[in-house]
Amino acid sequence: MQQDILINWSPQETRVAVVESGAVQELHIERPLERGLVGNIYLGKVARVLPGMQSAFIDIGFERAAFLHVADVWQRPAEGDAAPWARKSEAQVPIEKQVFEGQALMVQVIKDPIGTKGARLSTQISVAGRLLVFLPQDEHVGVSQKIPAAERDALRARLQALVGDKASGGGGGFILRTNGEDASDAELAEDIAYLRKTWARIKAAAFELPPRSLLHQDLDLLQRVLRDLASEHTQSIRIDSHEQFQRLRAFGREFMPAAAAKLQHYKGERPIFDLYAIDDEVARALGRRVDLKSGGYLVIDQTEALTTIDVNTGGYVGARNFDDTIFKTNLEAAQAIARQLRLRNLGGIVIVDFIDMAREDHQQAVLGELRKQLARDRVKTTVSGFSQLGLVEMTRKRTRESLAQLLCEPCAACAGRGSVKTARSVCYDILREILREARQFNPREFRVIAPPRVVELFLDEESQHLAGLSDFIGKPISLQAESALGPEQYDIVLW
Repeated sequence: MQQDILINWSPQETRVAVVESGAVQELHIERPLERGLVGNIYLGKVARVLPGMQSAFIDIGFERAAFLHVADVWQRPAEGDAAPWARKSEAQVPIEKQVFEGQALMVQVIKDPIGTKGARLSTQISVAGRLLVFLPQDEHVGVSQKIPAAERDALRARLQALVGDKASGGGGGFILRTNGEDASDAELAEDIAYLRKTWARIKAAAFELPPRSLLHQDLDLLQRVLRDLASEHTQSIRIDSHEQFQRLRAFGREFMPAAAAKLQHYKGERPIFDLYAIDDEVARALGRRVDLKSGGYLVIDQTEALTTIDVNTGGYVGARNFDDTIFKTNLEAAQAIARQLRLRNLGGIVIVDFIDMAREDHQQAVLGELRKQLARDRVKTTVSGFSQLGLVEMTRKRTRESLAQLLCEPCAACAGRGSVKTARSVCYDILREILREARQFNPREFRVIAPPRVVELFLDEESQHLAGLSDFIGKPISLQAESALGPEQYDIVLW
């Protein structure tokens, strides 16, 4: 699977597109003023403890308090507990016995603020390096599950020997990342030293700085391209800024030489994103409808709680029989759904309504294709089978805002509902409001300032109702069209 990474940099925004087999699969955007918080470590202050929800709100210096659940509170292992990370069934200590209001607490962001929800926190601290992840509160040495099982024991033994123990000045746990599979002992030792030095700096800052202070910030998007996005499948990493190319190459040569070797400075006259029409793909990814090559289409609706995807045959009539038409549409939809989840960065609960299939083998083939396509996703996904209603339920880990949440805001006209009142409904709202005002005040005249469509309706079909209200309240009512107003906006001026 050939992969290319394109980086479009400007002072106000960094955009990264992951292209596989000529098609855009992922888009990452970072703006300096809106940079994500995941991985950041703060010295927070406990603002409120909620025993009924087994959670606490932590002030980390933002407008909305962050959220800490009892399941994300690290508990110090008991003496002699050799595997504290493996304890799953042990009862949680109630949160009110672990934190208290006003307490200064070191916390790490594990989910960015999304919508009206604040960031989600954990007191289990981890610091990511190039090859390893450092767990300063544990002594566990582990290996990424993505590395083949046959190699894990040998790698774990190598890492354990390099980490040492507390008596030798070591301490803390480490997890070997996927890109550290082929690293030399010298490279691993260098990463261990770097992570321990970083942790020492974080601890020192926690003693020196006041609560609500940032203690450690994760790498920016450009640096994370080399650390997280580049892989053995990456053919090239092209960036259109010479200054940032130099900066990224220097960073990469020091920490990620294999990924840095794939860096290229793009000097073409065409904008780099035009090479694969990425801006057009982004525009389509913000719409509800996704057309399939066969003539079918998807309808994607994202809400705060979940995302629903509806599959339709559209103009595809097939060539053989109805069952085959449905089956082929669903197979194509499974491929498109996996891509759209990555491109739009949709997370949380996802409900897919495939077209009903009568045959069990067709259902299993569609599920198999969906799982196969999702296996290429770097974000963890879980897919269940078909429910009794014929729906497929799945989850995709959500750590940051979706593409739509990042690039868009609720419509000023409909306030995010996706629809607005008809002009007639607005007319009736205005009539009721005039009657309400007439019972409280005694002006000489009522003047209605409304959108042109509403005024036109009052002058035509609703003229009788307007005249009847004017006679009833004994006051004249005049109309003024204002094109700058939204479909539901109006004002009633008392003269």
